[in-house]
Amino acid sequence: MRFMILIKADKSSEAGQMPDERLLTEMGQFNEELVKAGIMLAGEGLHPSSKGARVRFSGTKRTVIDGPFAETKELVAGFWLWQVKSKEEAIEWVKRIPNPMPGTEPEVEIRQVFEVEEFGDAATPEIREREQRLRAQTAAKR
Repeated sequence: MRFMILIKADKSSEAGQMPDERLLTEMGQFNEELVKAGIMLAGEGLHPSSKGARVRFSGTKRTVIDGPFAETKELVAGFWLWQVKSKEEAIEWVKRIPNPMPGTEPEVEIRQVFEVEEFGDAATPEIREREQRLRAQTAAKR
């Protein structure tokens, strides 16, 4: 099972405040544990929403909305993509994350990633084959 672990943004991350050396060291050590355990597939911090954009879809029309975005609690400051056996295992690993926003009480969201098999009959054999091919091509480019 794959899970995306979402670190929610706060005022300091949205202000572009960088983590200090201690937090970078602690996060680096935690990431090493994830890699050694064969869990971490990806993980990155994100720039503040002021450097981002959203694209709103309305029929065939696309509207670009430049950041920053007002609702900080709805924003993401970073993420991991993990491969684990269960949601419970993901929760246990999340409990071990160094506090990503020292001095605050942040929330870390855990969301399971859909696998192609979960789409049932809508995922035809052709769609499944294409999905496997694209994943293999992506892995080969790393």
